[in-house]
Amino acid sequence: MSLFKKSLLLVFFLLFIDQTLKIWIKTTYNLGDIGPIIPGIKWARLNFTENKGAAFGILFGGDAGKLILSLFRIIAIIAITWYLYKISKQKLNWIARLSVALILTGATGNMIDSAFYGQIFSSSVHSVATLFPENGGYAPFLYGHVVDMFYFPFFDISAPTWFPAWSWWPWKPGQTISFFPYIFNFADATITIGVVLIIFFKKSFLIKEIQ
Repeated sequence: MSLFKKSLLLVFFLLFIDQTLKIWIKTTYNLGDIGPIIPGIKWARLNFTENKGAAFGILFGGDAGKLILSLFRIIAIIAITWYLYKISKQKLNWIARLSVALILTGATGNMIDSAFYGQIFSSSVHSVATLFPENGGYAPFLYGHVVDMFYFPFFDISAPTWFPAWSWWPWKPGQTISFFPYIFNFADATITIGVVLIIFFKKSFLIKEIQ
């Protein structure tokens, strides 16, 4: 089996994990529901949210912006797949192939949500979503929402009362926030790990694997 096919098998396996988690969350939790990942551990939670835009839920340009974002994701997936094929043909170090495969997994996983979830799921607002609802999904093709669920508020930090109240700074005097307040999914995690591997092992893209 070629190195490219082996890399794709890893991508498909990780995509299976990503989509299984998301479908389970959608068909088990209401939007906004919170539950433990491990019972008794408060800093590791499941918190079902839906991301309607880009990273961190940022929206831009309304429906047109959403369409542009989805089309950009499709182009990015094609480009990353081609690059993975290229470095596999060149027999670059396995860390290089792994990092690109992880990024491809994350991009594809979230694209599946955007492309198809609006068509195959009912809305999660006020009720648990139904898979393949009789009356159709909650959004047309390419306008679905990305499912996020992992939440790790390790500890809380309180800003001092003397802290400057700058208008551009989100942390106000005396306000308490959770350390690492972001909610993410398995696909986001694979992208992050892939990028970190590239940063720390960038020389791997210059080293060919010994056969």
